[in-house]
Amino acid sequence: MSSKKSDSRRSWSSYLWDTWDKPEDERRFLFKLDACLLTYAALSYFSKYLDQQNVTNAYVSGMQEDLGLHGNQLNYITTAWTCGYVLGQIPSNMLITRIRPSLWIPTMEVIWSVLTMVLASAKNFETLIVVRFLVGLAESTFYPAIQYVIGSWYKGDELGKRACIFHTASALGPMFSGFLQTGAYNGLNGVCGLAGWKWLFIIDGIITVPIALLGYLIMPDLPTNTRPSIFYTQEQINIGKRRMVEIGRKPPAPFTRKKILGFFTTWHIYTLVPLYILFNNGTGPTNSMIFWLKSFNTPGNQVYTVGQINTYPLGIQAVQVITTLIYAWWSDIVRARWPPMLFAGTWSMVTAIVLAATPLYEHVTRRWVFYYFTSVQGGLSGLILAWANELNGHDNEKRSFVVASCNMFAYVVQAWLPILIFPQVEQPRVFKGNVTTAGINFGMMSFAMATLYLSRRDQRRDKERRATASDVDEDALEDIVLADETDYPKKTNSKLTTPGGVTVVPALTLPA
Repeated sequence: MSSKKSDSRRSWSSYLWDTWDKPEDERRFLFKLDACLLTYAALSYFSKYLDQQNVTNAYVSGMQEDLGLHGNQLNYITTAWTCGYVLGQIPSNMLITRIRPSLWIPTMEVIWSVLTMVLASAKNFETLIVVRFLVGLAESTFYPAIQYVIGSWYKGDELGKRACIFHTASALGPMFSGFLQTGAYNGLNGVCGLAGWKWLFIIDGIITVPIALLGYLIMPDLPTNTRPSIFYTQEQINIGKRRMVEIGRKPPAPFTRKKILGFFTTWHIYTLVPLYILFNNGTGPTNSMIFWLKSFNTPGNQVYTVGQINTYPLGIQAVQVITTLIYAWWSDIVRARWPPMLFAGTWSMVTAIVLAATPLYEHVTRRWVFYYFTSVQGGLSGLILAWANELNGHDNEKRSFVVASCNMFAYVVQAWLPILIFPQVEQPRVFKGNVTTAGINFGMMSFAMATLYLSRRDQRRDKERRATASDVDEDALEDIVLADETDYPKKTNSKLTTPGGVTVVPALTLPA
């Protein structure tokens, strides 16, 4: 993070929004950047999560019965998407350092929106598996690429808010998906001979395509290859470049063997990746509430309607949005990423323990409230990746690789862990899943502390090296002066004798 020395010069308004105390030209540039990059990123992430969540909503809204799905097949469909999502991330993020993000990312978004609409034509389990894999492959290009691009434009006291504002769309997508599924089921079920769950896939795709087209227009590239346009002048692009130089965040450089080996010979990948893996897999109980509500319904006795089952769990995402924004401002104000991680990890760990230790139906209100708490650490993604952007700012390609590795390996684990600890056939009790989630959150906090320790150690060593280098420079200068004073008479035959026999020593002149 940035130094805290400048805090005394910050106005109170800058704690509300960080651009308000910046020079006018920089403030105007950041306003444009926020309006273009964050608008497109949030809308696209919203549509991505809309497409990602709709399978679960469709499953409990008729798809299971229409396609004859059973057992853990929903888990396998989810895993197929995860496998595609995993395979594409690192190649995409390495590619994005060489090609224009404003072309690559929107193109992939068009592809995944078309594939989402194709899901409405699925007739069997096998088709769902194949199409969901391809959707995951296309969507893999988005999240790590956007986090890398955001990390290429913003400073430390700005980065946390932007990364988390963007990430709140991951909660808004499922929220909207629930209402959308309710509307599709109630209003479109049977229209044109299509079931309501099929209309959900079609509507999701129709929403996503215009957002992708907007990306071609307003999505910026990197500071080094963004071109002057109706949105940015050359002077404003130069401001963006200068800002990154000021904080030492390097531009793209050629790939070399030494550079690639450097990805693995420093500690960053070995703490940041496990930290993100544990964060990403620490909200498993969030999916249990929808099954818990459905379990109240028995043959001949309906307690909750399909609409209620889809909408009541949306409080989970509402809590996530609120906590995400709190963590973002908190982190940027104190200029530290780890305090919200400890707070959210502790809260999430307690929530998982309560869900594991209490009966399903004895205290319904209490369990309802704690289900709403299951995603309180879900907003940490932006902070962890902001930390990764900052700690690896000295190497552009390593920064892109670490950001992609965090997200990729998190989903590698997610491909199999939910099947193991949250099997569908054990929902909604999933005792072992809740207990494991408590342990995962403890591990997440441990790796946050390890990252903090190692980053502070590096800062301390860097400070010592600079101090030593400064001392060496001063000693070297003193040696040069002394050497010149000693050698000067020898070099110049300094004793000169005038015709009158007077000895003259020329005045000493030190080097400039």
